[in-house]
Amino acid sequence: QVQLVESGGGSVQPGGSLRLSCAASHLPVGNNCMSWFRQPPGKEREGVAYLTRGESTGYADSVKGRFTISRDNGKKTLYLQMNSLKLEDTAMYYCAAQLQSSLDRLSPRSWGFWGQGTQVTVSE
Repeated sequence: QVQLVESGGGSVQPGGSLRLSCAASHLPVGNNCMSWFRQPPGKEREGVAYLTRGESTGYADSVKGRFTISRDNGKKTLYLQMNSLKLEDTAMYYCAAQLQSSLDRLSPRSWGFWGQGTQVTVSE
């Protein structure tokens, strides 16, 4: 059974950095499209970034130039490097796998497997 486990969240001041990890079980990370989503308090889940099998990436406008998605196939782990964090980046962050529709890779409806999430809090 596919399992995705996120880690690396925490509290950080604005301008700081964090690196999130998503460890995958029973899923060849290198052969799958994978993504990161987030859900701010009281808001809907939104796409942050995705990484295709062909190493193409896509980012939400709000994080372009600040976040970087990558993976280590040997470690079966997906990463999200987050730099220059802002207050509005505060959210529960989730990784996702099993792309079901390529029409909108930043839509939660396009993904089948989800992790349990890791909390990121950016505060003064």
